[in-house]
Amino acid sequence: PRPSATDAEALAAVSGIPLDPADLDGIAELDLGRGARRGYPEAIFCEGKTVAQVRAIAANLRRATASGETSGAALFTRISDEQAAAVLAVLPEALHDETARVVAWPPTAPEPTGGLVAVFCAGTSDLPVAREAVLTLTYLGRPTELVVDVGVAGLHRILDRVDLIAEARAIVVVAGMDGALASVVAGLARAPVVAVPTSVGYGTAFGGLAPLLTMLNACAPGVGVVNIDNGYGAGHLAAQIAAPF
Repeated sequence: PRPSATDAEALAAVSGIPLDPADLDGIAELDLGRGARRGYPEAIFCEGKTVAQVRAIAANLRRATASGETSGAALFTRISDEQAAAVLAVLPEALHDETARVVAWPPTAPEPTGGLVAVFCAGTSDLPVAREAVLTLTYLGRPTELVVDVGVAGLHRILDRVDLIAEARAIVVVAGMDGALASVVAGLARAPVVAVPTSVGYGTAFGGLAPLLTMLNACAPGVGVVNIDNGYGAGHLAAQIAAPF
């Protein structure tokens, strides 16, 4: 249930965080109309923000929900454990995925609509980025299936998923090391592939630069590439591609 203004005021009294929008002066200007304007919820990138700043943003989201200014839907991405604890103190109902480093609020995602999005994760080490993409897709309302550890070092693993590849309306491929999985999947798929290079790999992977260049040079057409480790961006783009007609 949506919190009442009284609930919000009680929360402010307990937490010591005023719920006046002016508290965000010099910190942030929340895009409370994004859901109505674009059909997609607010997102807060937490890296580089202080714990107090993230907590103030969460408090204002709760205030805006209580007043009916917004549905309150939001994703806090790249969130640290300390930041997450502060957000959960204000939004105790929120979902915290420690692997993805995402806090989602409200905790219940919308009913899925549109086409299926398949997310292929090359290795377990790439899973944090893949989980970020999955949560983004889920909260943007797309049916999503995650497949983990299907990198090209064991090519049979991705070939065993050709039925899923054929079924998907959009595909996200998350891979570090050489980043070759995106080309392989694109060569099997009719749907567009959103490729996500990760910073996983030994020295000459250069923190994700090597897989980024591999994906940009994919010989299979239909591959679009987002920035290194940008699971949120990949999930958002794939959700738009697979949106209901």
